[in-house]
Amino acid sequence: MQTARADADIRPGGSPGAAPPSAPPPGVSRTALALDDVAEGARAFHLWGLLGWQDIRRRYRRSKLGPFWLTISMGVLVGTLGVLYASLFNLEIANYLPFVAVGFIVWGLISGLIADGCETFIGAEGIVKQVNLPLSVHVYRAVWRNLIVFAHNAIIYVVVAVLFAIWPGWAGLLALPGLALLCLNGVWVGLLLGLVSARFRDISQIVVSIVQVSFFLTPIIWTPELLSGRSSVLGVDPSLVLDVNPFFHLVEVVRAPLLGQAPALLSWYAVLGVAGGGWLATLVMYRRYRGRIAYWV
Repeated sequence: MQTARADADIRPGGSPGAAPPSAPPPGVSRTALALDDVAEGARAFHLWGLLGWQDIRRRYRRSKLGPFWLTISMGVLVGTLGVLYASLFNLEIANYLPFVAVGFIVWGLISGLIADGCETFIGAEGIVKQVNLPLSVHVYRAVWRNLIVFAHNAIIYVVVAVLFAIWPGWAGLLALPGLALLCLNGVWVGLLLGLVSARFRDISQIVVSIVQVSFFLTPIIWTPELLSGRSSVLGVDPSLVLDVNPFFHLVEVVRAPLLGQAPALLSWYAVLGVAGGGWLATLVMYRRYRGRIAYWV
């Protein structure tokens, strides 16, 4: 297993005379090692799957409802904001409340992937330093953990769909590839932000602040229709907020199908573009600095 041999050379506790962190074994490129790490981590699904479940169980130890407390909290928030803002914006609650509910559920997954991505390697410090595993295992573990929480929160969508007689039909199946793309983006986010945050601990605070601001720029509690007819601000068309906002497209590829609509092609292209560009940038960084993560955490 190339990753295991390489990690043994570059991590603390390696044998005397091991290669320095920046030098791969002879005849093996850094790119091959990085790709092998990602592939080996994906194949260890039995491990990161178990670790993800343990994270959830440990977080809600001795709690009767466990992660359903998150579901209850989000359900109360969605119900309150849905009724309030439907009145303020003069919107039909039968259309607005499902829009807000699905938006919050999907946003919770996206923000969770980003926040946990920053702490991926820092939170697994003990394992990273002592156990010889592909580092990407910790990223898949974080993605799986957030998917579990997402599955719990999806109960809110089921309740709202029953209350307002929403049946997405065949369009609802498009939520599956949309969710898969979110996870694909979540993996590179975890690798990249986890690496950078391990080196610079302030990065996580900066990222959280950016995500908080992005929430208000993304149609979660407001609908895209509210921008129509608005005058330009500083010479910029308000509709551009949607077109250039990657978070909107990430939300839309899952939200629209669950509401019975097919996402716009622009949203698919944007999400695929974010995935392609993100993975390219991640591999450039990961191939060079992967061997130093154990020294940074």
